[in-house]
Amino acid sequence: MSQSVSRIAGVMASPPRLRIPGQSRRPRRIAMLSVHTSPLHQPGTGDAGGMNVYIVELAKRLATLDIEVEIFTRATTGALPPAVELAPGVLVRHVDAGPYEGLAKEELPAQLCAFTHGVMQAWAGQRPGYYDLVHSHYWLSGHVGWLASERWGVPLVHAMHTMAKVKNAALADGDTPEPAARVIGETQIVRAADRLIANTAEEADDLVRFYDADPAKAAVVHPGVNLDCFSPADGRAAARARLGLPQDAFVPLFAGRIQPLKAPDVLLRAVAVLLDQDPSLRTRLVVPVVGGPSGTGLARPEGLQKLAARLGIADVVRFRPPVGQEQLADWFRAASVLVMPSYSESFGLVAIEAQAAGTPVVAAAVGGLPVAVRDGSTGFLVPGHDPAAYARVLREFVDHPQLVDRMGAAATRHAQSFGWDTAASATAEVYTGAVADHRRRGRVHHG
Repeated sequence: MSQSVSRIAGVMASPPRLRIPGQSRRPRRIAMLSVHTSPLHQPGTGDAGGMNVYIVELAKRLATLDIEVEIFTRATTGALPPAVELAPGVLVRHVDAGPYEGLAKEELPAQLCAFTHGVMQAWAGQRPGYYDLVHSHYWLSGHVGWLASERWGVPLVHAMHTMAKVKNAALADGDTPEPAARVIGETQIVRAADRLIANTAEEADDLVRFYDADPAKAAVVHPGVNLDCFSPADGRAAARARLGLPQDAFVPLFAGRIQPLKAPDVLLRAVAVLLDQDPSLRTRLVVPVVGGPSGTGLARPEGLQKLAARLGIADVVRFRPPVGQEQLADWFRAASVLVMPSYSESFGLVAIEAQAAGTPVVAAAVGGLPVAVRDGSTGFLVPGHDPAAYARVLREFVDHPQLVDRMGAAATRHAQSFGWDTAASATAEVYTGAVADHRRRGRVHHG
């Protein structure tokens, strides 16, 4: 009698999820896949961008929730050890797949077999049940994740980051459409995944509309921002002093990969319109472009410099290579506004980072940017990509300098709700749901 009472008491006193058979639980260790871009690479170079930041920050925060993360990525140099500890509880595993140097993203599908082999080898060296879940990022990783999850008998959670059909529906002039192979691959992954993580409700809708995803599988988790790094800190004046920018200048900034999709040319053309309308602005206008060529932009790496010269604005534009997060935060603080005229943007992490640093954003009304930017409060959303429309909005900031400070303060407040801790907790909930569903299905199949 006393034994059964104590057993019942034990059940009641313990967290129920630890006691009830089949009850959902968080995974202890996950395999995170990032085939085409390493979390160790500098964002803003090559194919490294917001997704790199996303993977690094998410993995670190998941580790603080006692979910160990092993990130598999393609080795791009022979000098790297097979495994590198990125942070406590976060391991980056380098997989040999294809030549280290000079392999474009478009050539990577041919290396997926080799990459999958490397992932399977790492798994084979562990005890059974080592990984509880696979979280793949971008469609290339999704294919490896699909196979790994089937082989290991664990759920697959997939994040698209960008989608071929959405990109192809909003191509920049002269940009190359995404290939049919990618569309087919994404369709297969959407069908195979236990859960799909979307950055915004609109992205979740796109998964259903373009890829016929099961709405119950799509979970919306807003990406976060490193609020310790991206903050107003000691203010605009100090940041300008550090970067050698004039204190009284109007500084519209572009920060990101230089490729047609991101449309930095729209900012340059808008600046040319501004100077045509008011030549006196030339003495107090500085336009920094911080980033490196990427994607289809690699075909003409000097294209933007040549455009600036052709437009007669080379004297006000300052091209700077990609920088680390600390210095990027300084560029955001120093700017009057961040300009993001992208044709497609699944979320627009840069917009949140700039706002966290106290800078308003002028952005295209596409993708996740209407979630990232509060139109009329933390910046302005511009429909379309007409340089004259961007010039009109920039003119508002020139004519009303107090707008920069007022919107900047609202932007800082808005960005506070996008911390990575929130994003990691929400992602952990998605994992828990995926594990529970997977187990339930397993019991149905075996029953």
